[in-house]
Amino acid sequence: MGLFDRIGRAIRATLTSWISKAEDPEKIMEQAIIDMQDDLIRLRQAVAQAIATQKRSERQQAQAQSNADEWYQRAQLALQKGEEDLAREALTRRKTYLETATTLKEQLGQQATIVTQMKKNMVTLEGKLSEAKTKKDMFVARARSAKASEQLNEMLGRNTTSSSIAAFERMEEKVLDLEARSEAIAELNADTVENQFAALESPDVDAELAAMKSELISGSTSGSLPADSSGTVAEEDPELAKLRMQLEEGS
Repeated sequence: MGLFDRIGRAIRATLTSWISKAEDPEKIMEQAIIDMQDDLIRLRQAVAQAIATQKRSERQQAQAQSNADEWYQRAQLALQKGEEDLAREALTRRKTYLETATTLKEQLGQQATIVTQMKKNMVTLEGKLSEAKTKKDMFVARARSAKASEQLNEMLGRNTTSSSIAAFERMEEKVLDLEARSEAIAELNADTVENQFAALESPDVDAELAAMKSELISGSTSGSLPADSSGTVAEEDPELAKLRMQLEEGS
């Protein structure tokens, strides 16, 4: 697990450096992925080397065991021939090969454990690398979005941008004012035209009054008020007197 601890420390150190130096997060993540890929390549090479060593130890152990068996047979043959010293020498050689075979067998057990653990680490690192690539794409997208938002906020916070927005707002107010003035002039023109047409359509007061006087003259012999049977001038009609007073008050 020392390899993963080292990778974790490297990633944390990289992120710390990114935060402290405000470096490009996309480049940082890309470099982290490259480092993990390099570690995976080295781990695969180490696994391959460990497997090769294991295979070589298996062959050596098998050969040592075969030599031990062969020297045992030779010891038996020498003893059968009455060559006790030769048989003793053969057994001594057999013992040496047996010790070698036993040592190699113990090493094979250790190597098998190491190879198994290294294979597990390799699979784990492959999974972490795949996960890191997925997270990298997500983090890069978030970083780009945050960068764009930061640039937008900076742009909106500049005086030039505020002045431009204020200029548009002033222009909008001027346009609204011009539209209001245009509508007011149109309404005034419409009222003038309507008044002119109303004047043309309304009857002339003087003409109407002349017509009424003509009717009165034609209906009486003189312009004086009619007299009653006693020869005195009749009193003015109350309604007519009331109308006259209203006209005098209004003049």
